[in-house]
Amino acid sequence: MILRAPALALALAAATNLPALADGDASRGQAEFKRCAACHATDATPRVGPGLGGIVGRPVGTAAGFRYSKALAQLGGDWSPDRLEAFLADPRGYAPGTRMTLRIAKPEDRADLVAYLATLRR
Repeated sequence: MILRAPALALALAAATNLPALADGDASRGQAEFKRCAACHATDATPRVGPGLGGIVGRPVGTAAGFRYSKALAQLGGDWSPDRLEAFLADPRGYAPGTRMTLRIAKPEDRADLVAYLATLRR
């Protein structure tokens, strides 16, 4: 039991240092988006990837004019901030078979990026 207490304390301390999605900074997310811009537009225009305008709240795999992988086309549900964060952390782990390869490793970068994506309109 004594060995578990320090590990639990360390885990709790680490968790309190992670930003919540609500703490994301959209202006920093806009800068982070530069990594995404090679494949994605900030409006509804499809490129290598689907346009991301209006992505928050949009049903997964439904952007007009884009041909999705089966992995995303069959995923179902809507893109919420939590789902986007999980997808961006590990796209191929979240939706095996997706063509998306870019992972956003740092939680704070993901929170900022999701905050920015939430500002995009169609």
